[in-house]
Amino acid sequence: MRIKRFFLLLLALFLFSFGIGNALAQVEFLVDSEVNYNVQDSGKTIVTHDITLENNFSTLYATSYTLSLQNIESENITAKDSQGVALQTEVKEDGEFLNIKVTFADAVVGKGEKRNFFISYENSNFAVRTGEVWEITIPRMSEPDSFRSYKVNLTIPASFGSEAYISPQALSKVQNESGITYLFGKEQIVQSGVTAGFGQFQVFSFNLSYHLENPLPRAAETEIALPPDTAFQKVYITTINPKPKDVKIDPDGNWLAVYSLKPRERVDVIVNGSVQIFAGHRPFPKPTEEALADNLKETEFWQVNDPAIRQLASQYKTAREIYDYVTTNLKYDLSRVQPNVQRMGAVAALSNKEKAICMEYTDLFIAIARAAGIPAREVNGFAYTENPDLQPLGLVADVLHSWPEYYDSQKGAWIPIDPTWGSTTGGVDFFNKLDLRHFAFVVHGQDSIKPYPPGSYKLGSNPQKDVYVTFGKLPAERVSKAAISAQVVRNIPFFHLIYSVTIKNQGPAGLYSIYPTVYFDGKEESRDFIDAMPPYSNYTFRLSVPFSLLGEGTPQNVKITVDGSEITVPTNKRQAIINSAIALFVFLGAVMMFVLIRLKKISFKPFFDRIRAIYGKIFKKSPPDSVSP
Repeated sequence: MRIKRFFLLLLALFLFSFGIGNALAQVEFLVDSEVNYNVQDSGKTIVTHDITLENNFSTLYATSYTLSLQNIESENITAKDSQGVALQTEVKEDGEFLNIKVTFADAVVGKGEKRNFFISYENSNFAVRTGEVWEITIPRMSEPDSFRSYKVNLTIPASFGSEAYISPQALSKVQNESGITYLFGKEQIVQSGVTAGFGQFQVFSFNLSYHLENPLPRAAETEIALPPDTAFQKVYITTINPKPKDVKIDPDGNWLAVYSLKPRERVDVIVNGSVQIFAGHRPFPKPTEEALADNLKETEFWQVNDPAIRQLASQYKTAREIYDYVTTNLKYDLSRVQPNVQRMGAVAALSNKEKAICMEYTDLFIAIARAAGIPAREVNGFAYTENPDLQPLGLVADVLHSWPEYYDSQKGAWIPIDPTWGSTTGGVDFFNKLDLRHFAFVVHGQDSIKPYPPGSYKLGSNPQKDVYVTFGKLPAERVSKAAISAQVVRNIPFFHLIYSVTIKNQGPAGLYSIYPTVYFDGKEESRDFIDAMPPYSNYTFRLSVPFSLLGEGTPQNVKITVDGSEITVPTNKRQAIINSAIALFVFLGAVMMFVLIRLKKISFKPFFDRIRAIYGKIFKKSPPDSVSP
């Protein structure tokens, strides 16, 4: 028996010395690993693999261990045992793999005996700062069957700011003054690894061009869609040239700038600004019940009443279930990303599951959600990505992207999600928390096509690029102030004085929940409410200043205030008093005259006789001229 055990031991040593030990380790040894990703303030990440090997047999022990890193740049590689003694390491590159071989100086023999050691290296790509946000990407676990247990600890410094999003959700997290540590288990990271973002918001700068033309022989109005505010983004328009006549808000919340064009006129509109993308929804005006009802209706591409869509809606009843179905069943077809690609719509997407692009992912989600009674709509916009193969875009014109939103009644907000990226990134969760890379240009709820997003307003057969978006900084001027003006539209004696009052948002940001208030002699006379005013929009109302006898009911001072701005308008009270006095004097004189006439104290007969005499002298007939015979 001793001889047999001796030969088995020699065989084990021979196999390990020739590099086959790792293959045997999967069977003959139990491996427990805890990987610590310690991100520094600079963004560099110190990675430490805490590995424990447990012998499964009394006759075998490990002489070396190889850690394979796929597509991971590593520097300052070290290894040490549980006592802190350095271990011999050998690093070899094999294609996309970096193999770190650790050789052990001693033998740990016996069934159930354990060897604990550490492999450390540094990496500068796991944490990358994009704009205002630190983005973390931890690779997924490869060969999960090689480990009995596997844990990941991700430590983020406090300087990175608050958590914007993280996927998957950590099993636990511990926070202290220096930072926060997230714990993930084996099941969580086997599919897609960890993606996270830290920072309160992201900022993009944008430059947009719109090419307008009036082909008619008469003047006409047209509209362009400016990037709007949403519950997840705030837009600052620094310049817009030429300025629009007005900016309106449609029921979906789009900002539509109105331009008046002369006959046959062409105009290029240039818009510059910044957008602040938030990690969570912020207080924002809620949609009306009518708007929510419109986002349940059928359209050309959202065939809510189709039997196949109805069947899916009966099976998948929540937004999460619908998202999971769409991301799992549709496959992205990069070959369809080309100019003038035909939009399939929801029903056709079901028949062409292998040929989807972002429009099909979005249309199918919206149709099923609406059929399930969940208000849903489409967003066209810009989505930043370093890898268009993993996070592809689907609208060719100026590299736009499409994703859906659904209405969460508990949160009272439209929640953006991205089933396209959820499908193409191997399981990254773009449902529970969308990243800070999606910038909405237009929203399609009532209509599945209009308004057209920036980048679509082109002229000619070879249109130029009209959409430029880059990481940016918040502009210095971020607060809008309302400008108030008043113009007299009626000023007739003895009638109320009428003003047309205009409130204008001169930019750069939207104004919300403002109350135009009118004061008569310091007392509030009337108050209006404006839910929202986009930059360069106008709001007009009529102000009536009452006329009263002797000016008793006419205010001396009329003040109009809104959002910290105010103006005072003249009331003509003095003129009202003068007019009233004249009118009263004339009235009293007429009454007195009437009384005197009735009392025969005054007679107008001599006056009228005198008038008739004068008239007779002027118009008295002369005898006809005599004619000679």
